[in-house]
Amino acid sequence: MNPIIRVEHLRKVYRVGKEKVVALNDVSLSILPGEVCCIVGASGSGKSTLLNQLAGLEKPTRGRVLIGRHEISAMTENELAAFRQAHLGFIFQSYNLLPNLTAAENVALPLMFKGVPRKQRQKMAVEQLKLMGLAKRAGHKPTEMSGGQQQRVGIARAFVTRPKVIFADEPTGNLDTKTTRQVLRSMLEMAKEHGITFVMVTHEKDLAGIADRVITIQDGNVLSDVVVGDAEKAANRAALFDSLEEQSPAEPVAAVPAGAEPEGTAANKTEKKRGV
Repeated sequence: MNPIIRVEHLRKVYRVGKEKVVALNDVSLSILPGEVCCIVGASGSGKSTLLNQLAGLEKPTRGRVLIGRHEISAMTENELAAFRQAHLGFIFQSYNLLPNLTAAENVALPLMFKGVPRKQRQKMAVEQLKLMGLAKRAGHKPTEMSGGQQQRVGIARAFVTRPKVIFADEPTGNLDTKTTRQVLRSMLEMAKEHGITFVMVTHEKDLAGIADRVITIQDGNVLSDVVVGDAEKAANRAALFDSLEEQSPAEPVAAVPAGAEPEGTAANKTEKKRGV
């Protein structure tokens, strides 16, 4: 099977004043179609830089990034924008929902850019939210939903166009433990059902254990690139997910007042620290 993502001798150097900071140093790797791949590493290891390179969000200093037969590292910004709209999806830690739009309208946005008629994209968005257990939240705005619900809207938005590859940057970083497991299980099930290649950056090794492939980055280099065996992967997923209650992985949680987060969630604590 040919890889869907190939990275060849990738190097990324940033200039900080008069200094040069090497974020990635001669990285080469490949990811197969339909694989769930986790990129792990400590803060500052280069894992997020690598994800940005894979998604075409940054240009390499040297080397190549290919998705399928397309060398995205050589594309212009306009070519990249068109390519991302056609083939890629993104899930962000900070949700990145538009606050003035409802859940359904946020999910429908990528469909609008693809030229899908309004009624059809609304129907597709609502159906995708239903799959995430959020049918009753379709008309709610982000401030009327919990952090876990907002992240599931972000997941629905990423999956609604059935892209070939989805990139996720610390997608559960602002969620509590139970919601993290629910959201992660939802993403895995959706990716498997539609044959989507799923690439996730995380610093949590227990979350990485559910992947088909785990790439560890250290000081801008690939420290290890491991294909996880089926038995080990099944055991890791059972350990992570079996503690969840027998319910839909995206079952809605109790509604919260507009603009509020449930007390005690990671997102709520983070916002309080920032003075939000």
